[in-house]
Amino acid sequence: MRTLISTAFISLDGVVEGPGGEPGYRNSGWTFKEVEFVPEAYAVKGREQEESTAVLMGRASYEAFSPVWPDMAEFAQYRTMPKYVVSTTLTDDKLVPNWGETTILRSLDEVAALKEGDGGPIIVHGSVALNHGLADAGLIDRYHLLVFPLLLGAGKRLFPATDKDSQKLKLVEHAVYSNGLQLNVLDVVR
Repeated sequence: MRTLISTAFISLDGVVEGPGGEPGYRNSGWTFKEVEFVPEAYAVKGREQEESTAVLMGRASYEAFSPVWPDMAEFAQYRTMPKYVVSTTLTDDKLVPNWGETTILRSLDEVAALKEGDGGPIIVHGSVALNHGLADAGLIDRYHLLVFPLLLGAGKRLFPATDKDSQKLKLVEHAVYSNGLQLNVLDVVR
């Protein structure tokens, strides 16, 4: 079975919206506007590209990343990696031609089947609504969280607000950086 990893820049109060300057969010760009850049804090992002064998995202994140990421040197390894987009509305004619193999999945059942197949880890970038569905369906195996020492208040949150039993996580890696960022790598305990 493949490991499904959710990766996120996240504020201390759980907000993941607008980290890179996306329009429409009051605190947009909080990852670089509010916290000093320390290169070693972002080393996990390079490691994710080396260790992952596929990228999974929701439609909105695909539409945000696909015009930009294919030409960015920072994301070069994702260029040739298989990509999967979970969407009931996206059509093949809306897929960008310069970002390698991309497959549209229509349901979380198809994500579960993808996990059951052969291959290495699958990384999920962005995709708040997808993360909520994946978490509620018990499909996420690991979280890579780069926690910023900020309270942002309102905004989209990584974790769903579903009323459910508690879910235990096991901290498997942790680091703290000079700018206050924390890396927390957590496995979901089943």
